[in-house]
Amino acid sequence: MCAANDRRAVVQSVDRAVSVLEFLSREGWSGVTEVANGLKVHKSTAHRLLVTLKERGLVEQDVETERYRLGLGLVFLASAVRAELDVVRSAGPVCQRLHEQTQETVTISVLAGDGVIVVYQTNSSASVFSTDWKGRRLPLHCTSDGKVLLAHHPDRWQRCIATRPLERFTAHTIVDPARLQEQLQTIRADGYGYTVEELEVGLNAVAAPIYSADGTVVATIGVSGPTFRLPAMSIPEVGGPDAKHRCGDIAPSRVQDPRKQGAAGPGAYSDPIMREGPPHR
Repeated sequence: MCAANDRRAVVQSVDRAVSVLEFLSREGWSGVTEVANGLKVHKSTAHRLLVTLKERGLVEQDVETERYRLGLGLVFLASAVRAELDVVRSAGPVCQRLHEQTQETVTISVLAGDGVIVVYQTNSSASVFSTDWKGRRLPLHCTSDGKVLLAHHPDRWQRCIATRPLERFTAHTIVDPARLQEQLQTIRADGYGYTVEELEVGLNAVAAPIYSADGTVVATIGVSGPTFRLPAMSIPEVGGPDAKHRCGDIAPSRVQDPRKQGAAGPGAYSDPIMREGPPHR
């Protein structure tokens, strides 16, 4: 009973904190009493919420008037979303061209904690075999996008792979860390990564990195399809440099690695391009 009450209290506090932010977004500079009246809560409750949000940088307080408004901490949070949207905006046309060439599902994915999230998808023409991956969090070790990101972000290996057993999704899933490390080295050399029925039986995929101008991999562009249309033997053709040359460079866009947003300051945004790897060996 106590645990249930705690869960309700936590949800209520989060809901009230979000309501404070929404109130300030509408009203601008506001005092504690105005916030309390607007949320229909006790003044002491409004004060505690505002102090907590201030400590986290989500609201700021004028030292003279003691009134509150939204803080710059929200800019930092929004910048991560902006970075993903900029990648999608610049890579969208490339996805469409790649889709037209392969007739398969084309996606853009980014790192998200200990996984990868699909932020854009162009569906296969054979819709009966298409899966909606957009918004789904997928594992790093058995997706082509995840492997590419792991290959270029060694810190994620230590945090997400080295400290826990790898989950097996199919008989083909690589769960041996040493074997996975070897594959990541090949990805760095060849410029693309792939999976053969590692996440789902009957599904193959190949992905390449999207770089920012400073050489940071900020996202991946991937192609996936059923094994009978995207067999393992076709992966070098889809992922190799010739295919990437045909699809063209990703159009310049002011984008930066979301993890660095807010750290480098204004003007730090750079242009992402899809780099070509060396010829497939």
